[in-house]
Amino acid sequence: MQGWKEVGPRRYRETFGRYLEDFLAGDVYEHRPGKTVLESDNHLFTLLTLNTHPLHFDAEYAAATQFGRNLVVSPYTLALLIGMSVSDCSQKAIANLGMDEVRFPAPVFAGDTLYAESEVLAVRASQSRTGQGIATIRTTGRNQANQIICTFTRNILVPARGHGVEDQPESRY
Repeated sequence: MQGWKEVGPRRYRETFGRYLEDFLAGDVYEHRPGKTVLESDNHLFTLLTLNTHPLHFDAEYAAATQFGRNLVVSPYTLALLIGMSVSDCSQKAIANLGMDEVRFPAPVFAGDTLYAESEVLAVRASQSRTGQGIATIRTTGRNQANQIICTFTRNILVPARGHGVEDQPESRY
């Protein structure tokens, strides 16, 4: 996987992501950098999505629960891990086709630093779209103590080499 392409004499453009041919079943991509979750991240995401459960933003309420403090809202954790995986897995994606087996085996709290990695489970050419295929990946998120906090599997529609937006002759990408 090349990290740049020549767009003119002695002129180069950085590239990101993988084409279908770059995905190999069994490969694991460690996504960096990690992200330390801030209380403000959690509050903003909770309020933007109209999640009114006080466990996510009311410290006094959360103190009375088994967790003793506010939990980071799980859709934010999922969105963050997906975002971490974009440059390795879906930067060239045509579409995310679906997610399965989303699990949150441990809580996330403000102050936790999250890291992610994705394993390629399967790759196949599309039966209905020439020059495209589907990569199936499983992403695992861990906190700073290496505890698994989230896992999920997703199917990504990806172009084959020569069929991406950036491969078109007049592409600015």
